[in-house]
Amino acid sequence: MTTTTPSKATTRPSAGVRAAGATADYLDQRTGVGHAVKFFARKVFPDHWSFFLGEIALYSFVTLLISGVFLTLFFVPSMGETHYEGPWASMNGVEMSEAFASTLRLSFEVRGGLLMRQIHHWAALIFMAAIVTHMMRVFFTGAFRKPREINWVVGFVLLILGLAAGFSGYSLPDDVLSGNGLRITDGVIKAIPIIGSYMSYFVFGGEFPGTDLIPRLFTVHVLLVPALILALIGLHLVLMVMHKHTQYPGSGRTNNNVVGYPALPVYAGKLLFNLFVVFGVIALMGATMSINPVWNYGPYDPSPVSAGAQPDWYMLFLEGSLRLMPGQTEFVIGQYTVSLNVIIPAMIVPGILFTLLALYPFAEAFATGDKREHHVLDRPRNRPFRTAFGVSLLVAFFILVLAGSNDLIATHFHLSINDITWTFRVLLFVGPWFAFWITKRICLGLQRKDRELVLHGHETGRIVRFASGEYIEVHKPLDAHERWLRVQHEAIRPLEIEPAEDSRGVRRKGYRLDTMRQRLSQVFYEDRVEPVTPAELEAAHAAHGHHGEVEAAPEAHGTPELAGASGRTGGGQHLVDPQDETSPETRNR
Repeated sequence: MTTTTPSKATTRPSAGVRAAGATADYLDQRTGVGHAVKFFARKVFPDHWSFFLGEIALYSFVTLLISGVFLTLFFVPSMGETHYEGPWASMNGVEMSEAFASTLRLSFEVRGGLLMRQIHHWAALIFMAAIVTHMMRVFFTGAFRKPREINWVVGFVLLILGLAAGFSGYSLPDDVLSGNGLRITDGVIKAIPIIGSYMSYFVFGGEFPGTDLIPRLFTVHVLLVPALILALIGLHLVLMVMHKHTQYPGSGRTNNNVVGYPALPVYAGKLLFNLFVVFGVIALMGATMSINPVWNYGPYDPSPVSAGAQPDWYMLFLEGSLRLMPGQTEFVIGQYTVSLNVIIPAMIVPGILFTLLALYPFAEAFATGDKREHHVLDRPRNRPFRTAFGVSLLVAFFILVLAGSNDLIATHFHLSINDITWTFRVLLFVGPWFAFWITKRICLGLQRKDRELVLHGHETGRIVRFASGEYIEVHKPLDAHERWLRVQHEAIRPLEIEPAEDSRGVRRKGYRLDTMRQRLSQVFYEDRVEPVTPAELEAAHAAHGHHGEVEAAPEAHGTPELAGASGRTGGGQHLVDPQDETSPETRNR
């Protein structure tokens, strides 16, 4: 009888796998893409829900590009006059521009056209909302610090380009609502001293509304602005990879490491999943929530201007600024009228808000004199001035947004529009200041609470009585991770500068600039709460050294194990001390 030993089975890769491998090898030998894939595959990214805000902005823009290509195929960017004939009966025979007529045809005659229009519009609103909230996250956590100041400026320019893209696209249908916004734009341009009227003729191609604006806006909306946004998004992502991603503070997280998950396969799967989620939510909104029904407004006619005409939310602050400005603030110099009632709200107020937002990282760096790199984020409570300043800017923005809807507030709540306007005028000056003050107080209070928790622990509500008759409340100590979170931040103090003159009485060069920096640093950091030092923590542990005995003891009153305990025990407040019940210390407890 003979036996045979079975040979090992060999498996060959399928044809598809071999073709994919050959293609990858071909590309790697000619482009070196394998090194890039290996680099990104090993790239580690931290994990936090707030990082999803930037992804929402990116995926909303991808949705805008896809839906925008579809709309471009059917939209006619022309202000030539025509008469509408189509399924929307109320508009039959009405004279309108070809742009408005093509919008109606896109909405009612092109299969899926209305859905794409509404997806595009909702994606634009979410794109701007995601940019704003993403910048808020970056601002309040200090993610703009060195080496990311340039990336902050890139994000700021993306915000401005988003406003330009939204305004230019919103005006393309040439309906009554968007036409009123263009008339406001014409007034703002004409308010520019000396060159205003010439600029208006240049932009509109003649007297408003002209015949060239829609084609020009179309070029800006589908070519110029998207190209700039794409370029800046690429730069934004490249800088993010170069600088590595910031991470929230925690034990084991430093400026020299990144605690998170690798790009492949974890984050690649998350990114793909988030893309489908964002696109699905926007598609659901476009399918179920009507937006910008231009057929109810009608084609643009300069004569009708009605109440309730508001632009999209991200432009409401400009509308509110114009509505709050008194109309008597204009005067004539020579042959020119200086319209401060337009210049101040439409140019100066937005200019101040945007300038403060864009230059804040550089002002903070100047105030601190800190030239180190920062990759660990701040807790907003640990930077009271920055947090309060950001909240005050947001409050000013929200007040202007509400002022842009003062007519709707008046009609819905049956209030006087004049009273509402005066209320918002007062709030525009008082509100940001009050928001700054209360936010700063809250941040300082939270810092004091952190100190108390680190030194004494969490309150448990458990009262223990000793054999001596003394009562204490037992506190639960913080674990190492929670303690590190509350003590890891640095204590930033106002700068100290050299004297104005040296030992020989010669005035020091640069003293004036140093004085300015010192005053600015005092504004930023004069009000502060110092984090717990190791010495303070050691002293607190020594004072609470019998805490473990209290935890181990039974919960009966007057335990003999603690009868001889002396000093302050248990890591909590001592409520009654029978040894000296009349002392001032006892009375003040």
